[in-house]
Amino acid sequence: MELTRRDLLKGAAAATAGAATFRAPSIFVRRLTQTSAQDNTIKVGILHSLSGTIAIIERSLHNAELLAIEEINAKGGVLGKKIEAIVEDPKSEVRFFKEKAEKLILRDKVVAVLGCYTSASRQSVLPVFEKTNSVLLYPTLYEAQECSYNCFYTGAVPNQQLTDFVPWLIKNVGPKFYLIGSNYIYPKETNREVKALLAKHGGQTVAEEYAPLGSTEFSTTINKIRAAKPNVVFSDLVGDSIVAFYKQYKQFGITAKDIPIATPITTEEEIRAMGPENAIGHFTSFNYFQSVKTPQNDRFVKAYKAKYGEDRVTNAVMEAAYFQTYFLAQAIEKLKGNTDPDALIQEGLPGQEFQAPQGKVKIDEKNHHTWLWARIGRANADGQFDILVTSNTWIRPQPWTKVLYPDKDCDFTKVPKGSKSGTITTKT
Repeated sequence: MELTRRDLLKGAAAATAGAATFRAPSIFVRRLTQTSAQDNTIKVGILHSLSGTIAIIERSLHNAELLAIEEINAKGGVLGKKIEAIVEDPKSEVRFFKEKAEKLILRDKVVAVLGCYTSASRQSVLPVFEKTNSVLLYPTLYEAQECSYNCFYTGAVPNQQLTDFVPWLIKNVGPKFYLIGSNYIYPKETNREVKALLAKHGGQTVAEEYAPLGSTEFSTTINKIRAAKPNVVFSDLVGDSIVAFYKQYKQFGITAKDIPIATPITTEEEIRAMGPENAIGHFTSFNYFQSVKTPQNDRFVKAYKAKYGEDRVTNAVMEAAYFQTYFLAQAIEKLKGNTDPDALIQEGLPGQEFQAPQGKVKIDEKNHHTWLWARIGRANADGQFDILVTSNTWIRPQPWTKVLYPDKDCDFTKVPKGSKSGTITTKT
């Protein structure tokens, strides 16, 4: 029997009771979340690192979610109830993410968690959300090849970042790529996708290497890059490693005119930390830049700076953190205050739309991922990006990268009721 939304809500009584898709664990958590909903506030967990090597970017996600909650509450909250943020700091340690997620769900009784940044942290908490049948909204770009019932992915997948970026770089910069990344799943899987796109479009991988997460010494690597003479350095470094690598790259006398760095990760936040002079001319592919010209972005940037300081900058991952908070609030309102996990997952969140700073965005009705825009930017002397390319329209997410997995897709309307994964085979 296929899972349909009509199966979930058949009148107010079913909405209150929730769908009986899962047994003991989900019944337990359903009672907890219903208790939270009966209070005067709606408790929402915020799970981002405020200390450690990834805090350089994760703090901005935390800040954006608090800004959105403040805005929602200022307008009366959700059906008259204020959102209460329960904040945890996992300190950039994967092992702490799991512990903090369990606390938020079981002790704090949150209705959902807005959280994680790295794929390693997301994968560490997913078993917790799946076991307890709880809701995670994850705002970071990631490598795809995943489709969890209990997770909604609001950041970019490769077809919204890499699919156009790699051939654009080949055409406009050159075909030889030197790949460098932090040593965990996202950079490794992303570089598999980059190599497949290079092969497809006539490019070449001249070298590939990975640095331990948090590394800040890159002199040996930069000497290898200089010797290899690539056209592009494609970087999947994250956190403090980004700042260190760009600064040392410039110190070694290599500029973007010589060998540009191209990346799907480096944002205005890391450029602010390293100093704009270290990033001038290098390329980033993202769905959002602070320099996007929309009325919604003008308001967003002004509100963020007013709350956190005029010297602060906005970036793509925190923009997703911002609008996913609105997705959650809208979903609870759509369900008339019901915060049952199955109700949120099957009826409340799918199809939610929001006029975000980047443009209109939407959670896909079938695959839990988000329709986003695609852009290519070049860093300038002001620490911002000159936008060189913008997609003609929003792009439907592909949770399985077609260049690697042409026969796989994600569709929760085509899997058995109760499935924790929406992955399907499209060909035999």
